[in-house]
Amino acid sequence: MASSLLVALLFFCWGNQVRSDASDHRYKAGDPVPLYANKVGPFHNPSETYRYFDLPFCSPAHVTEKKEALGEVLNGDRLVSAPYKLDFLSEKDSELVCKKKLSTGEVAQFRKAVINDYYFQMYYDDLPIWGFIGKVDKEGKTDPSEYKYFLYKHIHFDILYNKDRVIEINVRTDPNALVDLTEDKETEVEFMYSVKWKETDTPFEKRMEKYSQSSSLPHHLEIHWFSIINSCVTVLLLTGFLATILMRVLKNDFVKYAHDEEAVDDQEETGWKYIHGDVFRYPKNKSLFAAALGSGTQLFTLTVFIFILSLVGVFYPYNRGALFTALVVIYALTSGIAGYTATSFYCQLEGTNWVRNLLLTGCLFCGPLFLTFCFLNTVAIVYSATAALPFGTIVVIVLIWTLVTSPLLVLGGIAGKNSKAEFQAPCRTTKYPREIPPLPWYRGTLPQMAMAGFLPFSAIYIELYYIFASVWGHRIYTIYSILFIVFIILLIVTAFITVALTYFQLAAEDHEWWWRYAISSQCSVVSFIDFYHDNQKTYVFKFWFWFCKFSFCYCDVYLTIANSSIIFSVTFLVICINVII
Repeated sequence: MASSLLVALLFFCWGNQVRSDASDHRYKAGDPVPLYANKVGPFHNPSETYRYFDLPFCSPAHVTEKKEALGEVLNGDRLVSAPYKLDFLSEKDSELVCKKKLSTGEVAQFRKAVINDYYFQMYYDDLPIWGFIGKVDKEGKTDPSEYKYFLYKHIHFDILYNKDRVIEINVRTDPNALVDLTEDKETEVEFMYSVKWKETDTPFEKRMEKYSQSSSLPHHLEIHWFSIINSCVTVLLLTGFLATILMRVLKNDFVKYAHDEEAVDDQEETGWKYIHGDVFRYPKNKSLFAAALGSGTQLFTLTVFIFILSLVGVFYPYNRGALFTALVVIYALTSGIAGYTATSFYCQLEGTNWVRNLLLTGCLFCGPLFLTFCFLNTVAIVYSATAALPFGTIVVIVLIWTLVTSPLLVLGGIAGKNSKAEFQAPCRTTKYPREIPPLPWYRGTLPQMAMAGFLPFSAIYIELYYIFASVWGHRIYTIYSILFIVFIILLIVTAFITVALTYFQLAAEDHEWWWRYAISSQCSVVSFIDFYHDNQKTYVFKFWFWFCKFSFCYCDVYLTIANSSIIFSVTFLVICINVII
């Protein structure tokens, strides 16, 4: 499984490089350079985008749609041939695109776009470019009914080249070439553009660095490193505190239990030795528990491989759809890990209906994902947004799930069933569970969930700002090495918190710990989601995309962290029980 996954990853990296170098990006004077119009949308709501020609721009005689990869479609890209001709080294001055008479409806459509700060996005020789469609002239007035709305009709393209290659392109709008859209009346517009070329010494290999520099500016790096130092200090303090407390408490427990065994008296055992025969009692709903463990292991593996690809430079800025392609491919190939982990653990817990457990494992993550997709795709279709997936793409995803994900899940489940592994509990489990004594309020599930979530959140909250700004804004996140360090810190903090809370729960003679710390890990995820607050969620489209996407991410991150929490708790308990028994 590991070797085949590695081969698939190498194939993905090679295929991604081949797709990027399908054209060598070398041109002669006068050669046509591909220019594609992608999408338009409100600047303050990047998740809401529409096709470029949904607005009544000048369109070429034959609009050609670019054949896109799976990841590009999932990313919401809809590239079509643009109405501008930017041939290599061909300068143009006030070139006419077309004369168009806008109807009152088209004027209103453009005016609405200007009011909402619509921008357009294009790709020239695989380089992204943006520009605003128009502007609002307030002239110091506070009443929106007195504002004036203007459409930019003249675009300037400034292109830098190095020998026979395009290095950089920028777009400027002419502030003097405006069309008044304030009134609902037919308006004639002459759309024009200009092209200027300038030579540069920047090598072709460094032309994409411009788009990643914003994340690597000195003051931004200082903030990121401050986040790392803050997290490391939190980890060190937490480690020292918990190590000191646990070592003292455990040492006293070990000495006490040793004396109790030497001195035969009638004193009743107390503490967690009293319930050692119940510690490894199988959890309730063990099929669901095993399915969550299997799905969490798969998602953890997926996260690790995504980090590997990001660290080797596969996900450079505006490598369209590479991340989505990697997520789909790696998730499909790692489904066998979920099947094997869930079924083998379920059989270790003496489960009998392993087929039902396997089906539950397959649906535990894909089920919520499917429901989320159906709802969001319906919303996107209603709004005619580019987030709506074409029918052909949906068929491709279904085929991947049917022909790759499901068979590997079944094969992993069969391998897990036949592994013949047994649950190696360090002590015998009693026939009947002991009664749990009344516990103070602060040992309840909700207070411990809050404690389990607060510290992991406090260790990474600074980095979360940049992640959310990248997901819901126009900021580009490129410092994957720092994100990887933060992920490691999150796992370490989760490990210590889980171990500490597990011990204190058992010391209170509460032996039902399995689900407690599988569920407690979700509080950190709730903190992550609650951390993000945007007063622009009043947009219906944005609200539903925000709500559903974060619900899906909640499920993803929760299963990943819960998997780690369970492993840390079991390892700690096995070691401690082996010492005192």
